[in-house]
Amino acid sequence: MASQAEGAKDKRGWDYRAVKESIVGGRVVKILLIEDDVMIAESISLALQLCWPECQVVTGESGRKGIKLAMNEAPDIVILDLGLPDIDGFEVVEHIRRFASIPIIILTVRAEEADLVKALERGVDDYIVKPCGQLELLVRVRARIHDRARLGEKPPLSFGKLEFDPGTLKLKYGTRETVLNTIEANIINNLMRNRDQLTTYSSLVEEVWGADFPGSVRSLKVYIRSLRAKIEAATGGLQLIKGKADMGYFLVDPGDKDTVPPASY
Repeated sequence: MASQAEGAKDKRGWDYRAVKESIVGGRVVKILLIEDDVMIAESISLALQLCWPECQVVTGESGRKGIKLAMNEAPDIVILDLGLPDIDGFEVVEHIRRFASIPIIILTVRAEEADLVKALERGVDDYIVKPCGQLELLVRVRARIHDRARLGEKPPLSFGKLEFDPGTLKLKYGTRETVLNTIEANIINNLMRNRDQLTTYSSLVEEVWGADFPGSVRSLKVYIRSLRAKIEAATGGLQLIKGKADMGYFLVDPGDKDTVPPASY
């Protein structure tokens, strides 16, 4: 991950100084990095500490060590590689989720959509494919760390029988409920605020990640599929998120089954 001079912009126009100022919040944030490649781990640690002097980066070179560090160090966020020397990264996620709800970001060379879906099913909050730019990683780490506080400040929303509480990340339909991850929560919060109005891809990407990045719309569509599946399970099969090709998504009224159109990606 190449170093970026302060004050410069990367090829997508992201300003290093602006990202730094938006990330620094005045408190020490502990980041657990589970990565077996020493050079990659050092590069990521340097990038984080350069842009975020207040952060403390704790590293583990294996899955089992990473699990112990997650339990003993109480990090604010975990950055996790999938290809570890002892156990698979997905197994690490499953172990951490047994005792902690902290944000987990996968950082891996595995670009297959099936791996992203598998990660979401296990409670991962974000998924980044290597190689990625320094600023992209920083922006997405920042977004996931601030998600809970930012969502907790938002009021509960309702749309017909559909109810969402940003503070608990719970989506309810009548007596049924499902728990969303933070990205799904940001998406449904945005869609419910806009109700039956179209929300563009770019607006959703900005809401979820804070900035655009290569493959962002593709990633967004995978999270939309995951969110749709959870909504259908909670509503008895209603397809409430409708897509307009090459533009965005909107939420349809859950109170009228007869008017719910088929889902479109």
